[in-house]
Amino acid sequence: MTHTHTLADPRIEAALGRMFERAEQDEVTAARVSAQLPGGFAPLTPQEQADAVAEVYMPISARGGELLYNLVRAVRPATVVEFGMSFGISTLYLAAAVRDNGTGRVITTELSKDKIAATRRTFTETGLDDLITMLEGDARDTLRGLDDPADFVLLDGWKELCLPVLRLLEPRLRPGTLVVADDVGLSSLRPYLDYVRDPANGYQSVTFPVEDGMEISCRL
Repeated sequence: MTHTHTLADPRIEAALGRMFERAEQDEVTAARVSAQLPGGFAPLTPQEQADAVAEVYMPISARGGELLYNLVRAVRPATVVEFGMSFGISTLYLAAAVRDNGTGRVITTELSKDKIAATRRTFTETGLDDLITMLEGDARDTLRGLDDPADFVLLDGWKELCLPVLRLLEPRLRPGTLVVADDVGLSSLRPYLDYVRDPANGYQSVTFPVEDGMEISCRL
């Protein structure tokens, strides 16, 4: 499969190309790991899940990344918050948009120490490291210390945690803030989708048909 990107920086292009190629190889690995676990991932804690797939790329699609880039360029957020960095493919799109806007920062979260170490090198080689703050640990804990408003949010960690993380961030969401969640077809994301699709909870939500589907919700 050939991936195309609209980002002009050759360092970012090279990193994304390499990472997407590795991600395609890892699809088989991820399926094998899941099959070896009794009952799949469901019985595991978030940390145990992260440890089980510490070497597996779990990326958004290239088209999804380009959508994120465009949204961040348009919104011009001061603070982008990402739940679930993995090896940082989505983070590169977010940080590239922040850089091209000339303002802002990205705060991202990840449970796996191995992924954080590998991704730190990638961020340095792409020249985006000064725009990215990585928080190691459970996002339900690390994001409690967030002082500034979250002006743009990407939820792409373990799907059963997307709603708790959103609820944690809600006091820091101003009207007009965009919240994006990936993989709308996964059953584990259903409680989150039910929540943001109910106008009573303060969101206007729409599903964007890119790859596995992205839910874009505007805080009212």
